[in-house]
Amino acid sequence: MSKIIIPTDYKPHLNLIETEVAIKMIKDTFERRLAEQLRLTRVSAPLFLLKNTGLNDDLNGVEKPVSFTSFELNHNDEIEIIHSLAKWKRDALHRYGFEQHTGLYTDMNAIRKDEELDNIHSMYVDQWDWEMVISQEDRHVEFFKAIVAKIYNALLDVEFLMIRHYPQLGESILPEEIFFITSQELEDLYPQLEPKQREREIVRAKKAVCILQIGDILNSGIKHDGRAPDYDDWKLNGDILVYNTQLDDALEISSMGIRVDEKALKEQLEKSDASERLELPFHQNIINHVLPLSIGGGIGQSRLCMFFLRKAHIGEVQASLWDDETIKLCAEKKVHLL
Repeated sequence: MSKIIIPTDYKPHLNLIETEVAIKMIKDTFERRLAEQLRLTRVSAPLFLLKNTGLNDDLNGVEKPVSFTSFELNHNDEIEIIHSLAKWKRDALHRYGFEQHTGLYTDMNAIRKDEELDNIHSMYVDQWDWEMVISQEDRHVEFFKAIVAKIYNALLDVEFLMIRHYPQLGESILPEEIFFITSQELEDLYPQLEPKQREREIVRAKKAVCILQIGDILNSGIKHDGRAPDYDDWKLNGDILVYNTQLDDALEISSMGIRVDEKALKEQLEKSDASERLELPFHQNIINHVLPLSIGGGIGQSRLCMFFLRKAHIGEVQASLWDDETIKLCAEKKVHLL
């Protein structure tokens, strides 16, 4: 059964050609602003990685990557299509030799075959993955917030540009500053609600929110959301969410964090009953201080385009595959899937 929702009387503000032109404008502008704000250099990204390197993103720990083997490569070692480049980027910072407070970003494409398809989820993932070298002194929440604020400034620039070019999009949604709240503070504020319902309520109220400290168990005995134990430090990470006017809901556009050091890595793997990963090359390079300390994240390209163009379905801004019921419903409602 299709999980998508088409709002009553929904009508796209831009036609198909206007949408494609606007998508390029959004991507070009935001990519440039992000690089300027964080002093990032664009590098080429892989589409697949060897499984035994431990470099692929485990997401919530239950999703299985698309995999294959090659007769020409390493005696048929298993190769995985990436989920994201959370770990690969930190390794790349070391290999490229980036200096402190500089870093890289990539134009990343991935396949997540276990994704549950709805208005904002697709099997095809396109995002900017970025990573920056930091120092031990930077590993605190105020530094994290300062980086979030720089990314948010880039979002403000793009929203202003799009409304100027396409006044039919209506007034701006983003406030001048993003609102910060920890996952525990959010649970305390809405104890009767489930985590996703809490996100909806806080984003309805504030329009742009960064929820801090995601991955560990809250006072209620549950997690706000799953987070792999071996890249973000759960005390120093967060999600950026904005208000989706079409769906009257929160729209997560970025997951990011200060990455684990040796201490946080061991603690979080133990909590996740995954200490066996410590033997993998990536994890050994953290323990042995081969890899630099870093901060990084992913920013959804199609999610951004959905938000700035006031679209109701992610298929309006990216070409993917959908079930027959979704295709039929969208056709009936005149929602044009790319």
